[in-house]
Amino acid sequence: MITLENNGLTVRFPGVHPQATCRVEFQRTLRLPDDGKDHPLPPGFGRFPLHHVDDFPRVPESWRRHGGVFLPMHPDEALWINFSADYPMAVKIAAGKINALTGESWDEALHPDPQDYCVLPMQPWLDGFCVAPGEVRQFVAMPLGEGYTAEEQITGKGEVGGLQFLFHPLRADAYERWRRPSPRAVAMDDLALDDMEVCFDLCEAEAAPDMGLAPGGRLVQEIYDDPFQPADWEAGVRSRCFVHLANASTYLAITGRNPPPPPREAREYAKQGGAWFVYEDPDAGMLEGAEILGELSSVDQWRRQKRREVADDEPLEVGPVVKLGPGRGAVRDGEF
Repeated sequence: MITLENNGLTVRFPGVHPQATCRVEFQRTLRLPDDGKDHPLPPGFGRFPLHHVDDFPRVPESWRRHGGVFLPMHPDEALWINFSADYPMAVKIAAGKINALTGESWDEALHPDPQDYCVLPMQPWLDGFCVAPGEVRQFVAMPLGEGYTAEEQITGKGEVGGLQFLFHPLRADAYERWRRPSPRAVAMDDLALDDMEVCFDLCEAEAAPDMGLAPGGRLVQEIYDDPFQPADWEAGVRSRCFVHLANASTYLAITGRNPPPPPREAREYAKQGGAWFVYEDPDAGMLEGAEILGELSSVDQWRRQKRREVADDEPLEVGPVVKLGPGRGAVRDGEF
């Protein structure tokens, strides 16, 4: 069961375990340039507004067939995905039905080798396509039909767009073995649990939504290995959701509202000395990244290949970096 609550998706599996819950939010953020550098993680500037497809009669017919939810994005705008969970979940994430960790086409099985899913709560965020150990290419929204998106570069077609999610909970017996005070767990917000039940499903695409995700600048981010055994996951229990991306004009036409303005420029933020972030778990292994995703052209590379103007080619100099990770919340005992 998936519900839309407070501009986020809450996923519950009460038939598996009372604690089998996670939450997914989509954070507005800085778009990093592809300047040849590995950047620390940019901050979040608040959640994107999220809406039920079924609440608006003017959505494209393809969206209605997919169901799910939608959010507004400007071309060239970036996002990152925030996960909150105390109960382990396996989450498959795709952009235009291209797996964000492996570059493979969408399927609904969990594959451990190569691992094609994130494991919560070990994975607190996902900022982009996994291209190498400890490195992702930022998720950047671009119009379908111009060749930028990962979907178009891999399949040659722009037919799906958006983001796709599939969730599997850990088996209850495996959870009871695993459960312990864990510094890796990401604390969840207090959620108002109600009786609202909205289930989302995936359908085959026949017409294109407006926007897909293309690879952007390089970010330092580890995608962690699954510490569980394949049999620990409830393979027969799942929930899935399609998240559509609406450009500004489409969003206005559908909702009658203007989307949030684009966030500030990364260079402006850096000049003001804003904080950046690195999350590290020294006890966890990380995924190798997908060669096929590493070979994709970023938005800036694509523009250079087409001899189009790139807004800002100069290397970005970031300011203070805040290190996050398990155990970093401990209070240090100093001199008395």
